[in-house]
Amino acid sequence: MSQPIRIKDHEKDARLVRGRVVFGVIMVACMFGVLIARLYYLQVIQYEYHSTLSENNRVHVQPIPPTRGLIFDRNGVVVADNRPSFSLSMTRERSGDWRQVLDVIVEVLELTPEDRALFEKRMRQGRRPFEPVPILFELTEEQIARIAVNQFRLPGVEVVAQLVRHYPQGAHFAHSVGYMGRINEKELKSLDPVNYSGTHHIGKTGIERFYEPELHGQVGYEEVETNARGRVLRVLKRTDPIPGKDIVLSLDIKLQEAAELALGGRRGAVVALDPNTGEVLAMVSQPSFDPNLFVTGISFKAYAELRDSIDRPLFNRVLRGLYPPGSTIKPAVAIAGLDAGVITAASRVYDPGYYQLPNYDHKYRNWNRSGDGYVDLDTAIMRSNDTYFYDLAHKLGIDRLSSYMSKFGIGQKVSLDMFEESSGLMPTREWKRATRRQAWFPGETLILGIGQGYMQATPLQLAQATALVASKGRWNRPHLAKSIEGEKPVDHNPMPDIVLRDPADWMKVNHGMQQVMHGARGTARKAAIGAQYRIAGKSGTAQVVAIKQGERYDRSKVQERHRDHALFVAFAPAENPKIVVSVMVENGESGSGVAAPVVRQVMDAWLLGPDGLLKPEFASPTSAEAPAREE
Repeated sequence: MSQPIRIKDHEKDARLVRGRVVFGVIMVACMFGVLIARLYYLQVIQYEYHSTLSENNRVHVQPIPPTRGLIFDRNGVVVADNRPSFSLSMTRERSGDWRQVLDVIVEVLELTPEDRALFEKRMRQGRRPFEPVPILFELTEEQIARIAVNQFRLPGVEVVAQLVRHYPQGAHFAHSVGYMGRINEKELKSLDPVNYSGTHHIGKTGIERFYEPELHGQVGYEEVETNARGRVLRVLKRTDPIPGKDIVLSLDIKLQEAAELALGGRRGAVVALDPNTGEVLAMVSQPSFDPNLFVTGISFKAYAELRDSIDRPLFNRVLRGLYPPGSTIKPAVAIAGLDAGVITAASRVYDPGYYQLPNYDHKYRNWNRSGDGYVDLDTAIMRSNDTYFYDLAHKLGIDRLSSYMSKFGIGQKVSLDMFEESSGLMPTREWKRATRRQAWFPGETLILGIGQGYMQATPLQLAQATALVASKGRWNRPHLAKSIEGEKPVDHNPMPDIVLRDPADWMKVNHGMQQVMHGARGTARKAAIGAQYRIAGKSGTAQVVAIKQGERYDRSKVQERHRDHALFVAFAPAENPKIVVSVMVENGESGSGVAAPVVRQVMDAWLLGPDGLLKPEFASPTSAEAPAREE
């Protein structure tokens, strides 16, 4: 039986359609409402936030490192400047797989696996986010072209033109000016993150380090607009950096070269001072090294050669070399004895060739085993008589001796702007008790009187002690900077002058030192032959290895590097001192025979003009014509 045909209900269908349309309209309206609300939220309520994000993606603030200040010698010769160089920098955050990018760089530039390891080490060092890291310096034109052709393979890599520190005088000022190097992680934590933005190098040693804040300057900034790939489209705003201050040193390159020539390739140190100002005129530590090797990163092999060299070229002998001062300290000991009242200039001691303490059998030998007979102060200094100074040290005692030597700068840092300086050692009872857990023995006081024993000093400290004798106790801290942007350096911790009860004592010791050079029996009279000016000096010999009681020094039985060090200190012209020179020749053996001629050559280079005559400004009414008192 067939089903009845259902009659279509058009009214019902129309209602269904209308319902669906209304529902759809409502849904669409709701969706539009949500969209409009979201747009309102994003574009109105969070407008500042998103506009800032957008602006940060488009606009970047880039630091502009300041130009580092230049360094000159006292005559205007450049000793540290900045020269343009192209370097390869890489921003890790923009490089994706940065290790793979490093592989591409090595492939493109045909570099070695050692270079690849160095690049990765530099990339791993501490840095700030999105800060480009220089990985290769001093690019050649060919390398720059290869990078440009393969730029599409090197995201985050760019060639940057920058100024790199350069030392045109090479090794001449390596130990005084110092050098710059890459900022390490430890330094990064202590540096101002704002002022050192974009700066990758910092002073490591010498003047470069001590005056780092002055030389560095103030960082600048520029706001730049970039595209999606980070390429700069235009500069929106720029704040110029403030360049670092220029520094003029008190050093004289001609005197520096003369001192190096005088050393003749031997290991040693030379320091020359102006006793009236404390200016360091020359500062030589030999052997030296080329500081340019450290600026852009020294190779492992080159550094190992310098570090492991038996001659220690990296070691600053002027500031860090600690040596027994030997007899060079005797003028200061003589001043102590005169001022303390334990001796007078006429006091005499009989020298049979040795000295013995009361009730002791041990003999403290004079260098002249046959003795000098009766010796007064003048003769004791001229002949460097050990017996006289054994007796003087015994009369002073360790407490007074230590106190006076400290006034002369022994056992403390004496410089104004040389942070590497060692303080040396001036022993005391308390020092020995604290370090050796022993009492002080009388014999130890005796050998301190001739600059042996525990006492240690740097060549700079010996120069300063001699300068105090030359200036009659007026303290001027040795300093390398003559002016900083035209202003003289300020000593914020001045040392008190040495004031004697009788100021005439200075000249008594001065005269004895003149006899060393000009007296008939002076230990260094050969070094003063033909001098156009009076020299006051004192020789010294510092033992490297001890010699047993009763034995004599035999150089043929001692290895070259175990032989005595030769020392000599002097100032001139003796009546009106203008220069003080301290010389130490490692294993030179004879202060008078080896170190004294070096002093003479340095003094001639400073005091004599091109014509070989004494410069008028250094002449005095009682200059070279003054007769020497014969002994």
